[in-house]
Amino acid sequence: MRHSLLSSVLLLVTLPIPVRADDTSEELLQKAKTAWERKQPEEALKLAGKAIDLDPKNAGAFLMRGMLYESRDKHAEAIADYDQIIKLDPKAADAYEHRGSELFKLGKITESIADFDQYLKLKPKEEPKHWKRGISYYYAGRYEDGQKQFEAYQNVDGNDVENVVWRYLCMARAVGVEKARAALLKVGQDKRVPLMRVYDLFAGKAKPEDVLAAAEEGKPPKEEKNMRQFYAHLYLGLYYESAGDQKKSLEHMRQAVEDFPARGYMGDVARVHLELRSKEKTKP
Repeated sequence: MRHSLLSSVLLLVTLPIPVRADDTSEELLQKAKTAWERKQPEEALKLAGKAIDLDPKNAGAFLMRGMLYESRDKHAEAIADYDQIIKLDPKAADAYEHRGSELFKLGKITESIADFDQYLKLKPKEEPKHWKRGISYYYAGRYEDGQKQFEAYQNVDGNDVENVVWRYLCMARAVGVEKARAALLKVGQDKRVPLMRVYDLFAGKAKPEDVLAAAEEGKPPKEEKNMRQFYAHLYLGLYYESAGDQKKSLEHMRQAVEDFPARGYMGDVARVHLELRSKEKTKP
C-alpha cells in the first residue's frame, strides 16, 4: 500500500500539467505555479511562456517567468522579462527590485544601484530594509552610502551579524580598520553558526582559525556543514580584504564559491566578488 501510494505521488509529480485549448493566460499561470510547486521548473517556464504568448501585455506573466528564470540562474533572460514589465508599467516597483538583483549577479553594479534607487522611490518605506543596495554600494566604492544603508538596517534587525560586518567593511575602506573596529556596532544573538565568531573576528576578539573551528562544532549534517563553511570562508575572504591581504582574501572567497557553494543572494555575492576582484588582479 505504502509503495503504491509513493509511486502514485511520484507519477503525479513527473507528469506534465494538462493544458486545454481554451485555457486563459491566468489559468496557464496558475498551472505554471502548480508545476513549480511540483518541482518541474522547465514545465513551469513553458507554461508561463504560453501565458505570455496568449497575452503579451500580462505583466504578471512576465514577472512569474522572470522569477522562474532567476531560480534557474538565467539572469539575462530574467532581466529581459523585467524589461518588458517596465515597458508595460514604468511604476512596477517589484520589476526594478528583481532586475536590480539580477544586474548585480551579472556584475553590473552601477546599474543594480540605479534599479534599487528606482524601486525605493516607488516604495520609500522599504529603504531601511534594503541591505542589497548596501552591498552594491560597497562594490561601487560608495562606502559612505553603504555605511548609511547598513546603519539604517540595524534598526530593522539588531541581531544580524552580516549587516554589522558590511558596515565595518564600508568604514574600513573609508576611514581605516582601526576606526571601523572602534565604531563596530553592537549585535544581539545571531543564531546562524559561525556568525557570532565572525563578529568576534571583526571585533578583534577571535582569529580566522576560530571561525573555521566554529563551523565544525557539533558535527552538523552535510548540508548545514556546507552552509557553515560557506559563511566562514565568505567572511574570512572579506576580512582579509579589509586587512589589505588580497591573496588570502581570494583564496577564501574561492573556497566559498567552489568548495562550499551556496544558493541564494549571498552565494551570488561571493561569486560576483571573486569575479570582480580576479579581474582587478589581472589588469595591467
